[in-house]
Formats: sequence, structure tokens, C-alpha cells
Amino acid sequence: MSAVTIVEARPDSDEAVRLLAALDTDLQRHPYPPESRHAFSIEKLLRERVAFFVVRYHDEPAACGGIKMFSDYGEVKRMYVRSELRGLGLAKATLDRLADYARTSGVNLLRLETGIYQVEAIGLYERYGFQRRPPFGEYREDPLSVYFEKRL
Repeated sequence: MSAVTIVEARPDSDEAVRLLAALDTDLQRHPYPPESRHAFSIEKLLRERVAFFVVRYHDEPAACGGIKMFSDYGEVKRMYVRSELRGLGLAKATLDRLADYARTSGVNLLRLETGIYQVEAIGLYERYGFQRRPPFGEYREDPLSVYFEKRL
């Protein structure tokens, strides 16, 4: 995958803003009520010091993902791959980079929350080795959410 590069970027960089806007547009297609929408805004990504990465495919922004570090786990945030570039391994490459970041930060556990309508994402996380778990951190039981974790 020499056509793929992953760089750490500010969530308010031009590339990140475009990818996050596309992600938000994609999420709006689904009937999640406000209380089931857990996506961090760009401002919250910055405020919470989420390490954020942009994936470029042939030098074009193609995917993104972030990780918020806690003392004993890293939470995957704002994962997205442009729809026309799915199936190229970009999501797996993003997860690999987030896992590497967690390991170098001294953490060997990844967690995440995703919505039940994100069927492709759920399949990706399960193929990557994530296991379903109960809500964690500030999350509460929500029939529209799925919670995962993976030991690294």
C-alpha cells in the first residue's frame, strides 16, 4: 500500500475538516436521536486532546480517525473512509495506526462506540478482532449503540 500515507493532523486542518464534514453528512442519513449521537465536534476533539490522523491515498485525503487516551485504554473516535475508497484497506490501516499510538502511549486496550446503523463499521471492527462489551466510561446503555473493545 505504498499509495497510502498516514499523518497526524489537527482536527481543524483543512483535510480533517473536509473528512469530518463528509462523516457527519453520512451519519445524518440515519435516524439517530440527539441523545444517541456521540460524535465529538472539532472543538471537542481539540479540547479533549484527541490524537487525530488523516489517511491519504495517492496524496488525496481519504480517511481519518482519532484516539482519546485514558489511563488504561484508548477510545477510537471519528473513524471514516470516503465511500468511494472503501474496500482498499484504509480503515484497517487507520486502526493499525491508532493501535500503534495506543501502544506507544503505554496502553494495550482499545475501546469504541458506534451506532447500530453503521453496519460496515461493525463488520470492520469485528473482523479486526474487537469484541462486544457493555457501555464504558461516560456511555450509558443505548439500544442504538454498540460498544467494543480489543486487547492489543
